[in-house]
Amino acid sequence: MRERRTAVRSRRGRRNVGWRGPGGTLRAVLTAQPAESNSFAHHPGLRGREPEARRLADVLRRLIRLSVSTAPPAAETARLTAQLAAVADELEAHVPESPIPRFMAPEPDDRPKEVPLGGAMPYDVVVGPFNPLAVPVVLDFEPPKALGRAVFDVGYEGAPGCVHGAILAATFDIILTAANAIAGFTGPTVHLGLTYKRPTLTDEEAIFEGWVTEVKDRRIKSKGRIVQGGIVTVEADGEFAIFHSQDGVHRMAASRRRAFDAGATGA
Repeated sequence: MRERRTAVRSRRGRRNVGWRGPGGTLRAVLTAQPAESNSFAHHPGLRGREPEARRLADVLRRLIRLSVSTAPPAAETARLTAQLAAVADELEAHVPESPIPRFMAPEPDDRPKEVPLGGAMPYDVVVGPFNPLAVPVVLDFEPPKALGRAVFDVGYEGAPGCVHGAILAATFDIILTAANAIAGFTGPTVHLGLTYKRPTLTDEEAIFEGWVTEVKDRRIKSKGRIVQGGIVTVEADGEFAIFHSQDGVHRMAASRRRAFDAGATGA
């Protein structure tokens, strides 16, 4: 199995980089970049502790897998749970007052950060190497296609021996977004549809492909598929809004939060 890497790169040595503004998400574009630059050195949650944080996520990822694939005796389960609870208490003591940003923040001098799409999201639930819920899926570029490679273990299982369909849908959301980025457009998902043609197996490499099929003034449409062992197991189609302003995603999220909080207050 090929080495897992968090960098998004094409086989031509080009990388997906860009900036969405202070405190914002990165707008993905393609420019030349060295393949091995450190994508996370300036993230406020990882500065000075990147290797240790990556190791922490790897260990937690292993614990998740073992928690659904082992059956120690009750007493042993209780003992191990008490140990893990103590570790969780220690970690909780380090929760900062301000939440750690989910996306890569800009440099202190406000210059664009030269990081790939996957590198902009270290805690993403699909591609984030520092999120133990993520495999993480490895992104690649073969313009005009975006690719994702992953081996899903038993923690992502739905039907016996098969990857849960919701996991595949979440992954396609990222893959099609990456394809849109190659075309120079980013924005939130409007529609995502999947056709499950065959089961996608756990513990076997699944290759996701995504490509853009249509671009309009305010919408971009993309298609994708999973190939496993030379067989297409799932096909996907998506429609995404195009946000031309740098802070469109954040304004949309903030508006939704205000509406939700107002409704909860009035209930």
